[in-house]
Amino acid sequence: MREQDHLAAFLHMAVDYAKSIGFKGQFLIEPKPKEPTKHQYDFDVASGIAFLRTYGLESHFKFNIETNHATLAGHSFEHEIATAQALGIFGSIDMNRGDMQCGWDTDQFPNDAGEMALVIRHIIMAGGFTTGGFNFDAHVRRQSIDLADLFHAHIGGMDVLARAYLIADKMIEDGKVQGAIDARYKGWSGGIGKEIMDKKLDLAAISDRVLKGNINPKPRSGQQELLENLVNRYV
Repeated sequence: MREQDHLAAFLHMAVDYAKSIGFKGQFLIEPKPKEPTKHQYDFDVASGIAFLRTYGLESHFKFNIETNHATLAGHSFEHEIATAQALGIFGSIDMNRGDMQCGWDTDQFPNDAGEMALVIRHIIMAGGFTTGGFNFDAHVRRQSIDLADLFHAHIGGMDVLARAYLIADKMIEDGKVQGAIDARYKGWSGGIGKEIMDKKLDLAAISDRVLKGNINPKPRSGQQELLENLVNRYV
């Protein structure tokens, strides 16, 4: 805890100094698992927001999320973006992918339009960027020694993002992906599900309602294969 106390004290000083000089920019914090330190307090978005909230810093910082850091934390990039959006702390993106066989931060340029489309769909539906943007904090490979390799890397990365925007637009336009999400959680939008979420029922009241109404909900398929196929059709 001492190390977290010290880090928080430093961040508070940075915020106070920014106010003293009239700085209006956005502070960003970047989750980084598997960095060369013994303990990681900013392992992912969830642990990062826990740190900020513990020390009263959540109103001053948003998250800069990197593709490779998400996967190194055991999450998908989409998961980290969706989490940050849901918590209202999404700020910016480093578009650096990793090598899934390496297990380290390889900082490669993006090349999967399908993966990026799922991410961009979340960003668009949440209203787009309010700060930050896309940053290629990436490198060509050690074997890529020609100047043209750097050109291909940046152009390829931009092409992937452009294609991903077109795919995300199709997903949003026909509404099938969101329709599947809405159908999955429909039971929480009305009836006993909504009463639970509105905190109108405690466990005893729920038990009484279930017994009196002979409520016996049946499991429903998650339809993962169907939804994966649906996403692939957009690509």
